[in-house]
Amino acid sequence: VQLQASGGGLVQAGGSLRLSCAVSGRTFSSYAVGWFRQAPGKEREFVAGISRSGSSTRYADSVKGRFTISRDNAKNTVYLQMNSLKPEDTAIYYCAAHYGYDSSWYQHHYAYWGQGTQVTVSS
Repeated sequence: VQLQASGGGLVQAGGSLRLSCAVSGRTFSSYAVGWFRQAPGKEREFVAGISRSGSSTRYADSVKGRFTISRDNAKNTVYLQMNSLKPEDTAIYYCAAHYGYDSSWYQHHYAYWGQGTQVTVSS
C-alpha cells in the first residue's frame, strides 16, 4: 500500500486548506485511514481518522469542529478539510492506513504511511 499526501501550503490564521491522501496498491476500502501531524520539536500526534466505509470518524479535541475527514472510495482518496486554521496547527501532516474496519488513535496500529505535507499557518 502506498500513500501520497498533498495539499499543504502557507495560509493565514483563520484560513482553510484541504489535504488529500491518495492510496494505491491494495483494496482501498479494506483500510481505515488516519491523519497525524508533527510540529517542530514535538511528537507526532493523532488528528483525525475515518473507518473503511466512511461511516465512523474521530477527531482530536484540538481540531474538533474545525477539521473534517472524509473519503471517496471510488477515487481511493481521503481528504482532510481544515477550517479556521490557527498558528498552532502548523506541522507536517501525514496520512496512514490501517487494515481494519475502524481508525485508531494509536500510530503503531498503522502499517502504511505517506511522506507528509507541510502546513504553515501564519498569525
